[in-house]
This record gives sequence, structure tokens and C-alpha cells, in this order.
Amino acid sequence: MNKKVTRLIFFGAAAYALFAFLVISFYPDKPENMDWQDREEYNKVQITKLRLGATREEVLARLGSPDITEAKMDRSTSIQVMFYRTQHVRADGLTTQDECTPLLFENDQLIAWGEGAYQSYLKS
Repeated sequence: MNKKVTRLIFFGAAAYALFAFLVISFYPDKPENMDWQDREEYNKVQITKLRLGATREEVLARLGSPDITEAKMDRSTSIQVMFYRTQHVRADGLTTQDECTPLLFENDQLIAWGEGAYQSYLKS
């Protein structure tokens, strides 16, 4: 009887490990499927992995759609700012710019990110 119990525990643990492996392997975490708290943490981690010069498409593939976006054309230069939520400020059910990290693009190339870069952009 003792061998049967041990064998059942072993097979149960193996089945659980296989199930967990399959879920992790075949069910990717997508930003659009996350709740706002998980999305904030995900955005923080992914923004740290960005590199200057990345294309807008690369950033969208990594982070998904932005929470807020702005764009303007300045002569022949297109400027776009995409805001991704990275911190919780108030519980009002809305995502505002002060709860986001701005990413600045010039001609679809990432040129800067962060509040300081956004404030410099606004002054220029």
C-alpha cells in the first residue's frame, strides 16, 4: 500500500509539473490580457529593456498599444509620444499622463523616454 501512495504522489507531481510547463510555454503573457496592476509591472520591466534607436514597431511589439499618445509634424520631422502606465497615482479608474512613462519617437525611431525627456520636448 505504501508503494501505491508514493507512486500516486509521484505521478500527481509529474502531471502538475507538465501542466505548469505547458501553460507557461503555450500561453504567452500579452499586455492587453493583463489587469492594470500586472500591466504596470510588465511595462516597467519592458521599458528597462528598450534601447535608443528602436523602431516604433519594435516598441509596439514589446509593449502593446500605448495608454495615451500624442503626435505632431514639425516641418519634415514627425514626432510621436507614447505613454505607458507605470505607476499608480490615484484610484479614479482613469489612466492619466502622470501615471505613465513617456516614450518619444522622431521619424519612428525611439530617441528618449522618461518625464525629463518629455518636459524637454515640450519646451522645444
